[in-house]
Amino acid sequence: MRLEVELKFPVQDLERVEGQLRSLGAEIAHPHEEVDRYYGHPARNFAQTDEALRIRQKGGHCFLTYKGPKIDPTTKTRREIDLPLPAGPDSFAAWDELLQALGFRPVAEVRKQRRKAFLTWQGYRVEISLDEVVELGSFVELELVSDPAGVDSARSALLALADRLELHQSERRSYLELLMKKYSSSTIEPLPY
Repeated sequence: MRLEVELKFPVQDLERVEGQLRSLGAEIAHPHEEVDRYYGHPARNFAQTDEALRIRQKGGHCFLTYKGPKIDPTTKTRREIDLPLPAGPDSFAAWDELLQALGFRPVAEVRKQRRKAFLTWQGYRVEISLDEVVELGSFVELELVSDPAGVDSARSALLALADRLELHQSERRSYLELLMKKYSSSTIEPLPY
């Protein structure tokens, strides 16, 4: 089973973190836009089961992703199944139509500008995302993929890297959860689906 071990931090200054990453030898890619459309299940409440289903559009590429419940109280460790979909401009709309025909309903979209970086740290190749999320602000995500036996070691490596980058106050909620919280506690209207 593939588990995603992730730490996410809200930050005020992405340039500071970018400078620290470069000093550690990371190469940072140019920004790209990602649009994640999340769906509600027709027979169970994903908010209650702590699951997520989304279609991600990144350039001309799309991915269908299922995220299982978080299994760790300090990180966002969870099962993730990420499947590439056919490329092209119509793929996103076609898969959205299929999911809706099966009873899934769009609940929100998360839009972000993302810059990816990779850094070798304590024997791991850590994937780092520098995100500017519409309506939420700036975040840094540190991520490793592990099998269940390696989760503790992966978590320790990410916590050590976060400390080295002076990242504090990890946020366990997903961007979707943060956006839905913002919708429920403000006058912002959720997306019209």
